[in-house]
Amino acid sequence: MIDQTLQSCRVLPVVTVRDVPSTVALAQALQRGGMRAIEITLRTEAALDAIVAVREQVPGILVAAGTVNTPKQVEQVVAAGVELALSPGATDDLLAAARDSALDFVPGIASASEMMRGMEYGFDIFKLFPARDLGGINMLKSLGGPFPDIRFCPTGGLNPENYRDYLALPNVICCGGSWMVASPLVENERWDDIEVLAREAMAA
Repeated sequence: MIDQTLQSCRVLPVVTVRDVPSTVALAQALQRGGMRAIEITLRTEAALDAIVAVREQVPGILVAAGTVNTPKQVEQVVAAGVELALSPGATDDLLAAARDSALDFVPGIASASEMMRGMEYGFDIFKLFPARDLGGINMLKSLGGPFPDIRFCPTGGLNPENYRDYLALPNVICCGGSWMVASPLVENERWDDIEVLAREAMAA
Protein backbone atom coordinates (compact mmCIF):
# COMPACT_ATOMS: atom_id res chain seq x y z
CA MET A 1 0.00 0.00 0.00
CA ILE A 2 2.74 2.46 0.93
CA ASP A 3 4.49 1.67 -2.35
CA GLN A 4 1.45 2.72 -4.37
CA THR A 5 0.91 5.79 -2.21
CA LEU A 6 4.44 7.13 -2.61
CA GLN A 7 4.60 6.19 -6.29
CA SER A 8 1.49 8.27 -6.97
CA CYS A 9 2.84 11.23 -4.98
CA ARG A 10 6.12 11.35 -6.92
CA VAL A 11 7.17 14.68 -5.39
CA LEU A 12 6.56 15.44 -1.71
CA PRO A 13 6.62 19.16 -0.88
CA VAL A 14 8.40 19.51 2.47
CA VAL A 15 6.73 22.26 4.49
CA THR A 16 7.85 24.08 7.64
CA VAL A 17 4.73 25.63 9.17
CA ARG A 18 4.52 29.37 9.82
CA ASP A 19 0.91 29.31 11.01
CA VAL A 20 -2.22 27.29 10.41
CA PRO A 21 -4.08 29.58 7.93
CA SER A 22 -1.09 29.98 5.61
CA THR A 23 -0.47 26.23 5.66
CA VAL A 24 -4.06 25.54 4.64
CA ALA A 25 -3.78 28.07 1.80
CA LEU A 26 -0.47 26.54 0.79
CA ALA A 27 -1.95 23.03 0.71
CA GLN A 28 -4.82 24.29 -1.44
CA ALA A 29 -2.38 25.87 -3.90
CA LEU A 30 -0.34 22.67 -4.09
CA GLN A 31 -3.47 20.64 -4.68
CA ARG A 32 -4.59 22.97 -7.47
CA GLY A 33 -1.18 22.39 -9.03
CA GLY A 34 -1.81 18.66 -9.07
CA MET A 35 0.17 17.59 -6.04
CA ARG A 36 -1.34 14.67 -4.20
CA ALA A 37 0.45 15.01 -0.87
CA ILE A 38 2.05 17.48 1.50
CA GLU A 39 4.69 16.69 4.12
CA ILE A 40 4.25 18.93 7.15
CA THR A 41 7.34 18.79 9.32
CA LEU A 42 7.20 18.84 13.11
CA ARG A 43 9.65 21.72 13.33
CA THR A 44 7.36 24.35 14.82
CA GLU A 45 4.75 24.45 17.57
CA ALA A 46 1.95 24.98 15.06
CA ALA A 47 2.75 21.86 13.05
CA LEU A 48 0.30 19.43 14.66
CA ASP A 49 -2.54 21.97 14.52
CA ALA A 50 -1.71 22.60 10.86
CA ILE A 51 -1.80 18.87 10.12
CA VAL A 52 -5.28 18.59 11.62
CA ALA A 53 -6.50 21.71 9.79
CA VAL A 54 -5.21 20.62 6.39
CA ARG A 55 -6.74 17.17 6.82
CA GLU A 56 -10.10 18.77 7.61
CA GLN A 57 -10.07 21.66 5.14
CA VAL A 58 -8.25 20.27 2.11
CA PRO A 59 -9.94 16.95 1.34
CA GLY A 60 -8.24 14.73 -1.18
CA ILE A 61 -4.65 15.62 -0.33
CA LEU A 62 -2.56 13.17 1.66
CA VAL A 63 -1.13 14.84 4.76
CA ALA A 64 2.17 13.27 5.80
CA ALA A 65 4.12 14.19 8.91
CA GLY A 66 7.81 14.90 8.56
CA THR A 67 10.68 15.21 11.04
CA VAL A 68 9.08 12.55 13.23
CA ASN A 69 12.06 11.87 15.46
CA THR A 70 10.78 10.26 18.67
CA PRO A 71 8.29 7.62 19.82
CA LYS A 72 6.25 10.40 21.44
CA GLN A 73 5.95 12.16 18.09
CA VAL A 74 4.80 8.88 16.53
CA GLU A 75 1.97 8.85 19.06
CA GLN A 76 1.16 12.50 18.40
CA VAL A 77 0.86 12.17 14.63
CA VAL A 78 -1.21 9.00 14.92
CA ALA A 79 -3.54 10.90 17.26
CA ALA A 80 -3.74 13.67 14.65
CA GLY A 81 -4.97 11.17 12.07
CA VAL A 82 -1.75 10.93 10.07
CA GLU A 83 -1.28 7.79 7.98
CA LEU A 84 2.18 8.47 6.55
CA ALA A 85 5.22 9.79 8.41
CA LEU A 86 8.89 10.31 7.59
CA SER A 87 11.99 10.90 9.66
CA PRO A 88 15.40 12.39 8.79
CA GLY A 89 17.10 9.58 10.72
CA ALA A 90 16.23 6.65 12.94
CA THR A 91 16.96 5.20 16.36
CA ASP A 92 16.05 1.73 17.60
CA ASP A 93 13.32 3.21 19.79
CA LEU A 94 11.86 5.17 16.88
CA LEU A 95 11.96 2.20 14.50
CA ALA A 96 10.24 -0.01 17.06
CA ALA A 97 7.55 2.57 17.80
CA ALA A 98 6.86 3.16 14.12
CA ARG A 99 6.78 -0.57 13.36
CA ASP A 100 4.27 -1.15 16.15
CA SER A 101 2.05 1.78 15.13
CA ALA A 102 -0.62 2.08 12.46
CA LEU A 103 1.61 4.40 10.44
CA ASP A 104 3.16 3.91 7.06
CA PHE A 105 6.64 5.02 8.06
CA VAL A 106 9.71 6.00 6.03
CA PRO A 107 12.84 6.05 8.20
CA GLY A 108 15.72 8.32 7.30
CA ILE A 109 19.14 6.81 6.60
CA ALA A 110 22.57 8.09 5.62
CA SER A 111 24.44 4.82 5.14
CA ALA A 112 24.06 1.17 4.16
CA SER A 113 24.48 0.13 7.80
CA GLU A 114 21.63 2.38 8.94
CA MET A 115 19.47 0.99 6.16
CA MET A 116 20.26 -2.60 7.18
CA ARG A 117 19.20 -1.77 10.74
CA GLY A 118 15.90 -0.45 9.41
CA MET A 119 15.48 -3.60 7.33
CA GLU A 120 15.77 -5.66 10.51
CA TYR A 121 12.65 -3.85 11.74
CA GLY A 122 10.80 -4.71 8.55
CA PHE A 123 11.19 -1.50 6.55
CA ASP A 124 12.03 -1.55 2.85
CA ILE A 125 11.48 2.09 1.87
CA PHE A 126 13.85 4.71 3.24
CA LYS A 127 14.38 8.45 3.12
CA LEU A 128 17.93 9.24 2.00
CA PHE A 129 18.80 12.48 3.79
CA PRO A 130 20.54 14.77 3.11
CA ALA A 131 20.63 13.16 -0.32
CA ARG A 132 22.85 15.55 -2.26
CA ASP A 133 25.44 15.87 0.49
CA LEU A 134 25.64 12.09 0.85
CA GLY A 135 26.45 11.53 -2.80
CA GLY A 136 23.04 11.88 -4.38
CA ILE A 137 22.44 9.94 -7.55
CA ASN A 138 25.78 8.13 -7.39
CA MET A 139 25.04 6.86 -3.88
CA LEU A 140 21.58 5.67 -4.88
CA LYS A 141 23.03 3.82 -7.84
CA SER A 142 25.62 2.21 -5.59
CA LEU A 143 23.03 1.09 -3.04
CA GLY A 144 20.91 -0.39 -5.83
CA GLY A 145 23.48 -3.12 -6.46
CA PRO A 146 23.53 -4.94 -3.11
CA PHE A 147 19.97 -3.89 -2.19
CA PRO A 148 17.87 -4.30 -5.37
CA ASP A 149 14.56 -4.55 -3.50
CA ILE A 150 14.96 -1.37 -1.44
CA ARG A 151 13.30 1.87 -2.54
CA PHE A 152 14.19 5.42 -1.59
CA CYS A 153 12.70 8.87 -1.14
CA PRO A 154 15.73 11.17 -1.50
CA THR A 155 15.36 14.55 0.17
CA GLY A 156 17.82 17.37 0.76
CA GLY A 157 19.42 19.36 -2.01
CA LEU A 158 16.86 18.49 -4.67
CA ASN A 159 15.76 21.33 -6.93
CA PRO A 160 14.02 21.97 -10.28
CA GLU A 161 17.27 21.23 -12.13
CA ASN A 162 18.04 17.81 -10.65
CA TYR A 163 14.94 16.15 -9.21
CA ARG A 164 13.98 14.52 -12.51
CA ASP A 165 17.33 12.75 -12.55
CA TYR A 166 16.53 11.26 -9.15
CA LEU A 167 13.04 10.18 -10.20
CA ALA A 168 14.51 8.41 -13.24
CA LEU A 169 16.41 5.96 -11.01
CA PRO A 170 14.70 2.56 -10.67
CA ASN A 171 15.13 2.48 -6.89
CA VAL A 172 13.63 5.94 -6.30
CA ILE A 173 9.92 5.73 -5.55
CA CYS A 174 9.44 9.47 -4.92
CA CYS A 175 11.45 12.47 -3.83
CA GLY A 176 11.09 15.35 -1.41
CA GLY A 177 11.76 19.01 -2.02
CA SER A 178 10.97 22.49 -0.79
CA TRP A 179 11.59 24.69 -3.81
CA MET A 180 7.86 25.00 -4.56
CA VAL A 181 7.14 25.95 -0.92
CA ALA A 182 10.10 28.26 -0.28
CA SER A 183 9.66 30.66 2.62
CA PRO A 184 9.54 33.88 0.50
CA LEU A 185 6.70 32.42 -1.56
CA VAL A 186 4.66 31.50 1.51
CA GLU A 187 5.44 34.67 3.46
CA ASN A 188 4.28 36.82 0.54
CA GLU A 189 1.24 34.61 -0.12
CA ARG A 190 2.26 33.92 -3.70
CA TRP A 191 -0.22 31.08 -4.05
CA ASP A 192 -0.45 31.36 -7.83
CA ASP A 193 3.31 31.00 -8.17
CA ILE A 194 3.27 28.01 -5.84
CA GLU A 195 0.53 26.44 -7.93
CA VAL A 196 2.60 26.88 -11.09
CA LEU A 197 5.69 25.37 -9.45
CA ALA A 198 3.64 22.43 -8.19
CA ARG A 199 2.23 21.81 -11.64
CA GLU A 200 5.68 21.91 -13.19
CA ALA A 201 7.03 19.49 -10.59
CA MET A 202 4.23 16.99 -11.18
CA ALA A 203 4.74 17.16 -14.94
CA ALA A 204 8.03 15.26 -14.60
